[in-house]
Amino acid sequence: MLDPDDLYTTTDAARGLTAPVLVHAMTGFIDAGAAGRLAADHLLSTLEHELVATFDADQLIDYRSRRPVMVFDKDHYESYDAPQIQLHAVRDLQGRPFLMLTVLEPDLHWESFVLAVRALVERFYVGTTIGVHAIPMAVPHTRPIGVLAHANREGLAPQRQNWVGTVQIPASVAALLELRLGESGHDALGFVVQVPHYLADMAYPQAAAVLVDNLAQSADLTLPTAALLAAGEQARAAVAEQVAASPEVARVVQALEQQYDAHAGSHGRQSLMAAEAAALPSADELGAEVERFLAEHRGDEPQA
Repeated sequence: MLDPDDLYTTTDAARGLTAPVLVHAMTGFIDAGAAGRLAADHLLSTLEHELVATFDADQLIDYRSRRPVMVFDKDHYESYDAPQIQLHAVRDLQGRPFLMLTVLEPDLHWESFVLAVRALVERFYVGTTIGVHAIPMAVPHTRPIGVLAHANREGLAPQRQNWVGTVQIPASVAALLELRLGESGHDALGFVVQVPHYLADMAYPQAAAVLVDNLAQSADLTLPTAALLAAGEQARAAVAEQVAASPEVARVVQALEQQYDAHAGSHGRQSLMAAEAAALPSADELGAEVERFLAEHRGDEPQA
């Protein structure tokens, strides 16, 4: 195992720093609608922050499995978009500090990376670590966005709809971090928003806004969401226009609404778990028109 201390370097901003909360948004595994990434990017673009630590991506990322982007201009290579794993000290709108770890999920040395993050948690006296991301679900875009919460200690996570039963899932660094922090006596939790599966490949800023709101409430922070909400309204209007123009798509969305309403009414909830629902239309049933819509809008991001 690599020495965790060799995986990162700190800046002068780390001296004397303390922060009660560390937030992480890891990309590269499951982040439907890019909600976790959008939330992290939004916070860094709208709040005062400074770099605290940088991880050595060369030791953590397999470049051949996820090749970075380069720009070739006419007859020469112009630039290289190097992967970055960084920790920032951020201040909310009231000046209260928290840490933000923006992470391209490591391909290699997971345990060493987790130990390195734990060392930073202990160095900066972090009380709670919070992860954010999103999953695709068979839910309609016309209903409230569901939120799931999980934690490494009973009573730590806010009351949200629970996962159904026990399931075996592919591991992720975010999940391993939460598990290992709990084993070492550190509190960690996470929020997962449910993004309509037929919109999972486009930027979904309204889901990012829900993540920011839940983060603010859980961590007692004052965080902005105006830009995300404005971008979300634009996305919602574009989707509504596309649905209205296609009877086929409208029928599928209506079927999702009926399933959602029947489930929410019988359970008194505003969240839908796939394991509890009846058979719902798949993403393929949305047809060629929605596919064209996603292709035209894929990669759109809200501006801060």
